[in-house]
Amino acid sequence: MFELLKKLTSLHGPCGYEQPISYFIKGYVEDLVDEVKIDPIGNVIGLKKGSSPGPKVILTAHMDEIGFIVKKIEDNGLIRFEKLGGHDDRILLAQKVKVRTRDTELLGVIGTMSAHYVKFDDASKVRKHQNLYIDIGARSKEEVLKMGVEIGSPITWASDLELLGNLRTGRVVGKGLDDRAGCAVLLSVLEKLSKKKFAGEIYFLFTVQEEVGLRGAKVAAHNIEADVAIAVDTTAVSDTPEETMDNSLFLGAGTGIKIIDFSLIAHPTVKESLVTLARENDITFQYEVFPGIGTDGGAVSLSNRGIPTGVLSIPSRYAHSPVEVVDLEDVKATEQLICSFILSLDEKSSFYF
Repeated sequence: MFELLKKLTSLHGPCGYEQPISYFIKGYVEDLVDEVKIDPIGNVIGLKKGSSPGPKVILTAHMDEIGFIVKKIEDNGLIRFEKLGGHDDRILLAQKVKVRTRDTELLGVIGTMSAHYVKFDDASKVRKHQNLYIDIGARSKEEVLKMGVEIGSPITWASDLELLGNLRTGRVVGKGLDDRAGCAVLLSVLEKLSKKKFAGEIYFLFTVQEEVGLRGAKVAAHNIEADVAIAVDTTAVSDTPEETMDNSLFLGAGTGIKIIDFSLIAHPTVKESLVTLARENDITFQYEVFPGIGTDGGAVSLSNRGIPTGVLSIPSRYAHSPVEVVDLEDVKATEQLICSFILSLDEKSSFYF
């Protein structure tokens, strides 16, 4: 799982510019599914047919990561940028980023004043992203353009996935785990189901533009007639010492079975099915009640005539930063519960309200 996560998070794919991850996933699943396509806005949709009749299921995770986009190139070669997705301006300063051109990726840094100037400044001031800039080493606007950077070039964090501490901690740190961790779970589930018999049909849906309004899922799910859906995403834990944390969700305590967020009240029948399966199979889980986020599950649930939808959440620390942290045991628990759910289905399975 670590190597798959490392590969997925290394790919450059902020909101609206997910091409590298879309084509990687399409190639990864081609020999594992019956049909696969990339739709007009970049969603990857793979259909896996079971060996017997059963419900049609959507399993979905989003491919996009938060990032930035080039807004303006100054005469001195510094780059102004806009946000793609939700960022905290307090953590932007002095971070490494990668600017993607048509041919390559360029390392840059979000500039900050030297500490020697702080005594002449308001040290408590948080400068908004509109006042910040990216330095790619260029001396002029002309040099930036020759390097291949254009207005609209996409940007991501530059951090690589690494073990946090050492191998014994079982935790990893890096960019894009929201939601490449969910993508890794679905790819692993697909590999495992390819060696087993199951009922029904499964649509493996990898979406674009989740971080800017669940846009990919809205488009894709309207074109899939499904009986039930499960979205997989990361969620922010509350187990660190800040005064706003309430210790209701923990890293390393298992997959989160969602009760409610701002985009979705989880369908009670789907939720109870997941809870029952987790208990029967000794899969570690915790309940998630967190109105501070939304997921593709919210968009999927409203599609067509309404699709009974649940969400499994991979607990994460330091979300939407270059140093997101997840516990590999939580990732494993999420994968196990999805597999158990799919293998529990048969022709009589239903998810009435």
